Amino acid sequence: MFGRKKKKLRAIYDELLLETIDRAAADWENAKQTQQAVREVDDELIAQTELAGAKYEFLYLEARRRKVRGHVQASIIER
Repeated sequence: MFGRKKKKLRAIYDELLLETIDRAAADWENAKQTQQAVREVDDELIAQTELAGAKYEFLYLEARRRKVRGHVQASIIER
C-alpha cells in the first residue's frame, strides 16, 4: 500500500534525471564547440565550458549512484 507511490515517484524522478542529463550533455557539447569556434578564447569562456562539463559529470555520477537505467553512455565523458 505505501510502497507503490514511492516506486512511481522514483520512476518519475529518474526520468527527469535522464532528461536533465541529456540537456547537460547538449550544453556541454555546445560549449566545447563554441570554445573551438571562437578565435580569442578568454578565461570566462573556458570557465563556462568547464562548468558545463562539471554539471554533466555530476548528474551522470548521480544517475550511476541511483542505478538509473536508460540511454546514458559512459563514452561521452572525456578525461
